[in-house]
Amino acid sequence: MKTNFVEELKWRGMLQDIMPGTEDLLNKEMVTGYIGFDPTSDSLGIGNMVQIMTLLHFQKAGHKPIALVGGATGMVGDPSGKSAERNLLDEEALSKNLAGQRKQLEKFLDFNCGANSAEIVNNYDWFKRFSFLEFIRDVGKHISVNYMMAKDSVKNRLENGMSFTEFSYQLVQGYDFYYLWKNKGIKLQMGGSDQWGNIVTGTELIRRKASGEAFALTTPLIKKADGTKFGKTEGGNVWLDRTKTSPYKFYQFWLNASDEDVKTYIRIFTLFTKEEIEKLEAEHATAPHLRTLQKALAKDITTRVHSEEDYNAAVEASQILFSGTLEDLAKLSEELFLDIFDGVPQFEISKKEVEAGISVIDLLAEKSQVFPSKGEAKKMIQGGGVLINKAKVEDVELKISASHLINNKYILVQKGKKNYFVLKAN
Repeated sequence: MKTNFVEELKWRGMLQDIMPGTEDLLNKEMVTGYIGFDPTSDSLGIGNMVQIMTLLHFQKAGHKPIALVGGATGMVGDPSGKSAERNLLDEEALSKNLAGQRKQLEKFLDFNCGANSAEIVNNYDWFKRFSFLEFIRDVGKHISVNYMMAKDSVKNRLENGMSFTEFSYQLVQGYDFYYLWKNKGIKLQMGGSDQWGNIVTGTELIRRKASGEAFALTTPLIKKADGTKFGKTEGGNVWLDRTKTSPYKFYQFWLNASDEDVKTYIRIFTLFTKEEIEKLEAEHATAPHLRTLQKALAKDITTRVHSEEDYNAAVEASQILFSGTLEDLAKLSEELFLDIFDGVPQFEISKKEVEAGISVIDLLAEKSQVFPSKGEAKKMIQGGGVLINKAKVEDVELKISASHLINNKYILVQKGKKNYFVLKAN
């Protein structure tokens, strides 16, 4: 069943700015609309998921979505929301990045559903033969310097200096819209709210150069409730590529969302209906400690970005922290084991000494720095506060041997309820 695109964005909290007449146009006909993606990496991050979901809702509403990958604009650099000029990319790096992003976009949008099938276009295709003189004559003369200077993306950077390359960016993006309007019948450009100025430059160019009409719509930029940047962790960006962010870490990111943030995220990043979300919220409110909303969000998005198998493995791995056994740990691949205990203090120990047998006290206080002294290690073991490979150490005379090595390499030590240590035998 087709949805009303603007109404869908509104209730999901995904609508920031909309040009007058846009909603009427969308209710009247099938519209072709596009969003541009920045090709500075060979993977999209979860910040890009807002725009991917926008295109997905656009297609579900019966319209035709186009993803523009910026092979040309990637060589220039968008100043919007930036405090410094970014590195420019060469053709080889760009083509690698574009191929990676294309593969990801194809997981979400339907490229084979008739008239409103999704498409991917690359602006390098029309810019590669466009000479500088042609550009300033055919495009530059239609937009005044005063108009360009009034844009926030320019004003915010003037104090520290801005290159002509970056200054010209809005003309380049504006020409994209004009080209797509003229050659592909695109009437709508969408993007994050920081793109409003660039998008409107495109509608203005269409009006001034061809007396045409085009429309614009933006989504809000997501901020976390604590003011930190969405999509960032201590380890950096959260990526859609499993080699950059493992499915386990991806799942954990959503599972660890605060109660305040999860209400925003579940509307933006899932395809649950309003009724389904309200039902989940009511359930969550009765027992917040069960994290019903976080679990529903993490399951939905991990399954769609990765797979159901990856989701199940992530859940199983998460449970190991709370109720796992040595058998559970032994079943984990080395990659997943290290993922689960990423950031946990690690100490190197001698494999030969472990194979020969070593007392648990020596292991914890002499061969590693889990405890500062043997006396402290002994006291905590006697108090029942030390676990080796999820099993409580009952005997201070326990000998640690090769049979304790997980994946023939690791020993997991737990001190108290929450302090984990990984001992790596080399």
